[in-house]
Amino acid sequence: MRVQAQTQNRNHPVRQDPEPRRGRPRSAAAERAILDAVVGLLEAGEPLAGLSIERIARTAGVGKATIYRRWSGKEELFVDVLRAIEPPEPAVSGSAGLADLRLLLESMRGRGLAQRSSALLHNVYAQMKSHPMLWNEYHCTVIEPRRAAVLAAVRRAVDAGELRADLDVELMDDLFLAPMLVRTVHRPEAPLPEDLADRIIQALTEGLAPRPAPGG
Repeated sequence: MRVQAQTQNRNHPVRQDPEPRRGRPRSAAAERAILDAVVGLLEAGEPLAGLSIERIARTAGVGKATIYRRWSGKEELFVDVLRAIEPPEPAVSGSAGLADLRLLLESMRGRGLAQRSSALLHNVYAQMKSHPMLWNEYHCTVIEPRRAAVLAAVRRAVDAGELRADLDVELMDDLFLAPMLVRTVHRPEAPLPEDLADRIIQALTEGLAPRPAPGG
């Protein structure tokens, strides 16, 4: 698995400086080489703890200063590597409720399938949890934004009358996320059928749908 195609994806663009900087400009090619070097080392069986900036720089064919101009240290670099090798974020409308929620849940299902089929992803995620700083950074920059996107979709569904307005929105968010998280994270042997997102939404909306008006 290489990350070059993913880093060119619109969901994972190579970061550019908002304003010109003094000195030598950052190279998009060098950044891709660094990300590819980390993935290549991980694919070869190197553990996260064993990767040094020196080793990464040597493999990428760049100087250590090139890495430090872009990342403050290994943890920040590894987070970008993890973002690059993941499936792209789904393109949601930002205005729909349940329709956007379905896209977000389906994206989680896709990630679960990718992790099961990729020894690299499986091993990296397992190792990452033993590195508190890395896990915390990944949680803040990747996991929390995804949860916020689901929560926003649930709120839009409430505003559109697709979900009850008399229930706690945070609770509803957890109820939609929990079944997919259980299947993709806590039960790696559980099936992930194509209609899983639809089934979760259907099962929950039968209990979360607005109550009919009296006499209706």
